[in-house]
Amino acid sequence: MTDSPSASSLIIGGAASSPRAPLPTLPPLALYIHIPWCVRKCPYCDFNSHTASPVLPEQEYVDALLADLDQDLHAVYGREISSIFFGGGTPSLFSAEALGRLLEGVEQRIPFARDIEITLEANPGTFEQEKFVAYRKLGINRLSIGIQSFQQEKLKALGRIHNGDEAVRAAGMARQAGFDNFNLDLMHGLPDQSLEDALSDLRQAIALNPTHISWYQLTLEPNTVFWNQPPVLPEDDTLWDIQEAGQALLAEHGYAQYEVSAYAQAGRPARHNLNYWSFGDFIGIGAGAHGKLSHPDGRIVRTWKTRLPKDYLNPAKSFQAGEKALTNDEMPFEFLMNALRLTAGVESRLYPERTGLSLESLAEGRSAAEQSGLLQVEPSRLAATERGQLFLNDLLQQFLN
Repeated sequence: MTDSPSASSLIIGGAASSPRAPLPTLPPLALYIHIPWCVRKCPYCDFNSHTASPVLPEQEYVDALLADLDQDLHAVYGREISSIFFGGGTPSLFSAEALGRLLEGVEQRIPFARDIEITLEANPGTFEQEKFVAYRKLGINRLSIGIQSFQQEKLKALGRIHNGDEAVRAAGMARQAGFDNFNLDLMHGLPDQSLEDALSDLRQAIALNPTHISWYQLTLEPNTVFWNQPPVLPEDDTLWDIQEAGQALLAEHGYAQYEVSAYAQAGRPARHNLNYWSFGDFIGIGAGAHGKLSHPDGRIVRTWKTRLPKDYLNPAKSFQAGEKALTNDEMPFEFLMNALRLTAGVESRLYPERTGLSLESLAEGRSAAEQSGLLQVEPSRLAATERGQLFLNDLLQQFLN
């Protein structure tokens, strides 16, 4: 899951004086499960991932995840789960037996929607591919395969442990295992990457016919190896050329962009991600997992769990590291920062339904954003223009005092 910047010090125009109403309906509920181990930590990765020991504590971690979930159940009584996402780390390091016991335990505690989407992040290495059939039999019906690039020199620069041939085979293995819905994760703006390098990666991904492609630019994040030892990245002009040509290529082959870095075939956007970006609810369990839950009285609470696996597995320590109820001042920023990443935005009615605040509390900022060409002039929707998507931070500034 993508971490949201803190909005605790921000004051949104008009929001402080707006009373918050009880929520008429609660949004869809999802479950995020964090598996924090990887074979090796990649130099660009700032997620909560840790190098795995030769033997993973699968049983102990599953026990902890279910106990963690038990502590959140009081806040979601009577609701069902519409999607589950196993993120990491590398969740495909876990055996099908361990994940099966976990899914069975979750379903005993919270009902699954009849058409539930269950996604597992997986690496394309041969070891993980061998498990695809078993994962599908568990009811996992969507894979997200971390390719990043098909070119060996680029994979080496990124610290990836698979090769291009394994990446190609992984897509075929997913389909043979019965996954008719899978995502390929691909990066651009890689060290010394040319426009043709980037388009070659995209063409290869498209040829594998995934239902979904996550295509995003490499950024240097604090607390990573790349931040302290930055590689040589393409110039801004090359990055812009890659972005424009890549988006055109994806559109030409039927992959519609629905979020800043997400492209899907018709009817195949990731439901879990759509729920996240439209300010839906999600329980977060596992080391470092974040959650966000709405309550009928209008309270919306963000939670975060103990980050280090050794602490998460320590019975003497609490699973939950902290929680924060969003204030009226924070709510508009939190909502818009998510919703405006969607290329189509969201229906305007979703704002009062999901926040308990009136649309009038956005009127001043909305008018300024429309006049500056960053927000579409459409009363029934909150959606950025193409320019607004490029300058999302500037757009959000229009809603600050």
